[in-house]
Amino acid sequence: MKEKNNLLEKELITLTEKIETINTALKELDDLKYEIKGLKLFIGRTHPEFKSKFPEIMKKIFKRS
Repeated sequence: MKEKNNLLEKELITLTEKIETINTALKELDDLKYEIKGLKLFIGRTHPEFKSKFPEIMKKIFKRS
C-alpha cells in the first residue's frame, strides 16, 4: 500500500511539473499574441495598404502548409 501511495505521489509531482511547464508556455504564447497584435496595428498605421494585403499574405502562407 505504501508503494502505491509513493508511486501516486511521484506521478502527481510529475504531472504538476508538466502542468507548470505548459502554463509557462501558454503565457509566453499569450504575450506573443499581444505583441503581434501591436505590430499589426503599428504596421497598419504606417502602411495603410498592409491592412488589405495582410489577409492575402496569410492565405498564401496557410495554403502552402
